[in-house]
Amino acid sequence: MADSSFDVVSKVDRQEVDNALNQASKEIAQRYDFKGVGASIEWSGESIVIVANSPERVTAVLDVFETKLVKRGVSLKSIDFGEDKEAKPSGKEYRLAGTLREGLSSENAKKITKLIRDEGAKGVKTQITGDEVRVSSKSRDDLQGVQQLLKGADLDFAVQFVNYR
Repeated sequence: MADSSFDVVSKVDRQEVDNALNQASKEIAQRYDFKGVGASIEWSGESIVIVANSPERVTAVLDVFETKLVKRGVSLKSIDFGEDKEAKPSGKEYRLAGTLREGLSSENAKKITKLIRDEGAKGVKTQITGDEVRVSSKSRDDLQGVQQLLKGADLDFAVQFVNYR
């Protein structure tokens, strides 16, 4: 019997992020507590920029945006607003910029392979290919166990499973 396999990747559906951003922008434009504070959220090249007149309002806009992302099934780990998510003063307003995190870096791929080697089933093999990790085994049950292991692991990046064969 041939080996079964799947790939572990870290990809973001940019269209879903764009939809969440548009929904958050509409909600901010309509909500009473955001009137007159200059609050906005928009794309700036490849990053997302949140602007308001106080750090508390920036945090409130971020909360609205994160709520929309969760409703659309986008992991909050896939957008990086920095460690402390602290708004920086810029003239008379406060700004917070975040970027999309896509692809597994080599050290993140090594973390995944080490985790699978240490805690996964014995017959499971891993192979790093570019920005993804191929996991293969003769037993499909072992592969499903590895998926549950990775879902339950406290990784600081989002993972998805593709090419399940």
